Amino acid sequence: MIRGKILDHSGNVLAQTSVAEDGSETREYPYGNMFAHVVGYADQGKSGIESLANFELLTSNAFFLEKIQKEFQGEKNVGDNVVTTLDADLQEAAYDALGSQKGAVVVMEPSTGKILAMVSKPDFSPGDVAANWDSLNSDENSALLNRATQGHYVPGSSFKLVTALEYMRENADYDSYSYDCTGQIQAGDVTIHCYRGAVHGQVDLRDSLAHSCNTSFSNIGASLDIESFRETAGDLLFNRELPGDLPYTKSSFTLSGEDGEAVRMMTAMGQGETQVSPYHMALIASSIANGGTLMEPYLIEAVTNYTGTVIKEYRPEEYGKLMTSQEAAQLKDYMESVVEYGTASVLNGQSYTAAGKTGTAQTGQFSGGTELKNYWFAGFVPAEQPRYTIVVLQDTQAEPAFSSAAIFARVAAGLEILAP
Repeated sequence: MIRGKILDHSGNVLAQTSVAEDGSETREYPYGNMFAHVVGYADQGKSGIESLANFELLTSNAFFLEKIQKEFQGEKNVGDNVVTTLDADLQEAAYDALGSQKGAVVVMEPSTGKILAMVSKPDFSPGDVAANWDSLNSDENSALLNRATQGHYVPGSSFKLVTALEYMRENADYDSYSYDCTGQIQAGDVTIHCYRGAVHGQVDLRDSLAHSCNTSFSNIGASLDIESFRETAGDLLFNRELPGDLPYTKSSFTLSGEDGEAVRMMTAMGQGETQVSPYHMALIASSIANGGTLMEPYLIEAVTNYTGTVIKEYRPEEYGKLMTSQEAAQLKDYMESVVEYGTASVLNGQSYTAAGKTGTAQTGQFSGGTELKNYWFAGFVPAEQPRYTIVVLQDTQAEPAFSSAAIFARVAAGLEILAP
């Protein structure tokens, strides 16, 4: 059986098998490294969609008389094609926007669950995996790792969305919250500062999220019921299985009643022991964008035979409610303020409206004496009626050339979101 093709949703070939005159077969990837992790490879085992759709790619639903004739003549039949939800142009925009930075970009349709783009860097050449297997496995940068789904990162201030939701659930009068930010707050012998020494003054809950006020969220964290906080984190799929088909690393939220005030404060502002993947953050942002409902994420849109006749189609399915529609609407409103006058004002004044949450996290991991940091942006466009969720993660020692919000803007520019 000749392995079938993997296509993007418009029919662009992402993987195909060429057959030489001597009958030898070569798996080809026309876009090179661009789809390395999500499409995967088919040598030295399989990964990505190559693994996920292996059965379909090696099953032929060609016209039965044609199959019989080829078998009679000793010729191989051609496997079915897999049409994905991926968009080659958008994948290219995300790939180029991330540049040489280690990290990941995930783009989804919150209303359907379709995954439109998934980039992970550093990457590799999927057609040369067998030849480079030893070096890839010993690579200190773990190029084979799909950082979008398998990465485990400190969420930083992007986690403040979870903390804000918990505060709203515990306090029906959350609109009346008020805190005077002096730029720092004390928790025992630990002093927590706002980012770059900022002093935000009097803030309500919206301002706290817009300005990503560490001291305000630390203050909130000290007041929260830990068991209730754990339940809310669980509602948002921390410590739980994630929907989807690609291998992933489960996110973790470890706060317990045994933790002291400093740990509670640090956790509330997105530091501490909490770990999450870009893919998981995309699920959370998508549920907010979709009125609290998370759609089942999926990558395969249809299976066709090699001539293009549709064998099977996949439709959007609801996964479940992660929050109420009222909670989602309030968080969405807060995320709009992040762009309107907060930490992502770089997105204000674009040809589209955006909403989201920035994040900068200290990881506690050092290389060459410099601490690694995780830079985040999780959001959606257009803000008023979200059509696309975009999550950007940069994992770096040095200050990145572009902020994660700026990378978000470059990806959004590739969406043509104003098109009907």
